[in-house]
Formats: sequence, structure tokens, C-alpha cells
Amino acid sequence: MAEKFIFTPTKIDQLKDSYDVIIIGSGGAGLTSAIQAYELGLSPVILEKMDKLGGNTTRASSGMNAAETFVQLNHKIVDSFQDFYDETFIGGGKQNNPELLKIFTEHGALAIDWLAQHGIELDDLTITGGMKTMRTHRPSSLAPIGGYLVTELLKLVDKYQIPLFDNIKVDQLLMKNDRIVGVKASADKKIEIHTKAVILATGGFGAGKDLLAKYRKDLTSLKTTNQPGATGDGIKLAQNIGAKLVDMDQVQVHPTVQQDTPHAFLIGEAVRGEGAILVNNEGRRFVNELDTRKNVTQAIDDLGGTGAYLILDTSIRQRVKAIEFYDHVGLVESGKDLTELAEKTNLNPENLQATVEKWNKAVEANKDSEFNRSTGMERTISQGPFFAIHIAPAVHYTMGGVAINHNTQVLNTDNQVIEGLFAAGEVVGGLHGNNRIGGNSIAETVVFGRQAGQQVFKYLN
Repeated sequence: MAEKFIFTPTKIDQLKDSYDVIIIGSGGAGLTSAIQAYELGLSPVILEKMDKLGGNTTRASSGMNAAETFVQLNHKIVDSFQDFYDETFIGGGKQNNPELLKIFTEHGALAIDWLAQHGIELDDLTITGGMKTMRTHRPSSLAPIGGYLVTELLKLVDKYQIPLFDNIKVDQLLMKNDRIVGVKASADKKIEIHTKAVILATGGFGAGKDLLAKYRKDLTSLKTTNQPGATGDGIKLAQNIGAKLVDMDQVQVHPTVQQDTPHAFLIGEAVRGEGAILVNNEGRRFVNELDTRKNVTQAIDDLGGTGAYLILDTSIRQRVKAIEFYDHVGLVESGKDLTELAEKTNLNPENLQATVEKWNKAVEANKDSEFNRSTGMERTISQGPFFAIHIAPAVHYTMGGVAINHNTQVLNTDNQVIEGLFAAGEVVGGLHGNNRIGGNSIAETVVFGRQAGQQVFKYLN
């Protein structure tokens, strides 16, 4: 068995007082932008406020969306940039920023290739809600995408000896003559670091009660799937120097989160993408499980606060490795047959049996006349043992954030570029409209992380 890779952050006494570019945040966008900048000959530094690296990226489980990839062709799937654009646009309530969406959908395949060039192979496919085509790329090991991606990117950071400091919080962006000249930060002491460019890769504010209270007070009582550091720091840093914010009231609630334990665990969309169904407390289906997150969440909310159950079998479990983890931490109920499963979950056994039988017939006929589901119907729920996971909605993703142009340059309230300030990932607003499609957040971190690294190089040269 391969030895487990452990990344050691750079010691604080090695921090220099000047770098070509400072990247704030060590999630997918931050790591990707740092690697891209380094490969173009720049000297980047990554600053992470938490003692745990990877940000929210480590919690992603489904995959990375991209269209017109060689991986798709190898699976005999013919896709198009236009279909990817249209489905994301419709999924986002047609409120997505078209300029960002065009870059996003047309650069996904390049991002998959770029990862593959670095030995990060996403050669298996699944599907997520709101999509009609299998375009969610993931490793053939079926490992959750987030942890896999962060580990592999950190291996590159380690190989290139890109300095990455943890437990260091950026407090202020420094400007002179209307352009970025450095940052003020706190570690065990106050620090000032000079630079000509900053990339904000700080993530969203799904764990930031103050910003949620300001923009979406109705959601403050919900649990969150976010890691504790997702408090909107980058948004505040940018706003303090005049950056424009967009779509701040657009907060995604994820429909399938197990929260009967003190910590809320996101149950990734791949579980439904591989064939699981949702049932209410009576054991009956009530929604197209692969409708958009917004619509599935609303359907669960309409049940009156009871939550719902994901129902799956062994064949589906084998297609989603994350379920092993969910089971390991006690989130999964199992039964040798559906009757035993119903007993353990207090579901009506006759209803559950009838629901699953009806669903299996729909899969075999490839037609769901009840809720018009058309994807994630490759396998029936028929191979015991059977499993159930109790879920309810929780705050998951913030679609709002700083305004950027397609070159990842942050814009001020007059829509002018703030010279030297770039942003990528969930800190950015506008790409997803009023609803993010599953698999698009990882894609966003790599596509726009690469773009930020390239555009900083262009800006400095």
C-alpha cells in the first residue's frame, strides 16, 4: 500500500517580506493558482488562516464538471460546451453572469487535461442534479473528489517548494496609487508583506453567521456543511478597498445533509446520481431526486421539517466510495431486506417495498412517469443489503461574492479593475446565478484558479 502523503506547512521564520503574488487561501482555487503561477516562472506564496489545509474543497464529494473531454469520449459520451452552458444557465435561474459562464464552460476540458498532465486523473464519470449528460469527472478509484484533489495539488506544491504558511490571517490589503502593493497579516505577530498582486481564494461565507445574518437572516438557524474557516474573509478584505459585491443574497441550501450528529455531513449528489431515491416518512417518493438543488430542497422543506431518507442498495454503494465513510461515522442504517430497513428507520414497510418495486420498473422501462426523472437510472435498487441515510437541508454554498471580469480581475463599485487584485473560487459571485449545479464548484476552482495564475503572470509582465 502506498505511503500516506503528509504535507508539512512552511515554518513561519521562513516568511519573506516580498513575493511576486500572494495567494490567500489553500483550497482548490488557491493551490491551482499558485501552481500555475509558479510554472509560469513567478514566485508565489500561499497564506492559510486555518491549521487545516484545503478549505471547503476537502469536503467536496461528487466530482468536477467539464464538457467535450477525452474522458467523455472514452465513455462514448458526446457532449458540447453549449449544452453545458445552457444547463448551467437554466439551473442558475438564468441569472448567471454570461461572461464568466462562457469562460467556465469552455475551459473545463482544458482544466481536466491540465490536471491529467500533472498526474491527477479524473477518468470516471457520474451525473448530478440539473444536468442531462454525464459530465461530472472523478477518479476511477471513486474516492471523494475534494480530498483527492487537495492531496494531489499539495504534492505539487511540495515538489515545487512553493511556500505555504498556515495559521496566518490576512487582515488588510494594502494599496498605493490605486493598485495593490502588499498585505498586513497576523500570525504570532503582526506582519507586512509586499507584492504587486494578490489572488483571493478564501472561499465563501457559509459558516459566517454575521454575513448570513446580514444577507439571509432566514437561514441563520440552519446547520452548515462548511468548514469553520468559511466566514467570508476575502469578501470583507476586498470590500474594504472598494470592491463590488454581487448576488450576496443567493445562498444555496443543500438538500441532502445528515445532521442527526453534532457535525453535519453532506451526502454528495453522486449517491443520487448513481441511482438512490428519496422517500418521505411514509416510505414514498415525493420528488425528482435529480432536479436542481433548489427544487429538491423545497420539496424536502414542504414535508414539514421531518427530513427524508435516501434509499440505496449494495450496487449503488459500490459506485460511491464516500458511503464507506458515511457508514464508518455512523450515518447509515442497513437491512438485509427492505422490511428490516423499514423497521430500523420507522418507515412503513409496505409503502417502502411498493415504492422500490415501482422505481425498479421505472428504471427497467427507462421512464419515470411519477416524477419525470431521466438521469441516474442505470441500476435498480435490488441487491441486498439495503441502506438508508436520514437527511435534511443545510446551508451549503454562497453564490454571491466579489465581482470579477473573465480575467479574474476584481472590479470596484464603478466596474473598474482594481489593479493587482484577482479572485477565484467561491469568494467570487455571479457565476452560478441563483443555484449552483453539483460538480461546478470544483470545476470553478480549477478553471478560474488556472486563469488567475495566468492573468497575474500577464499583469506582472
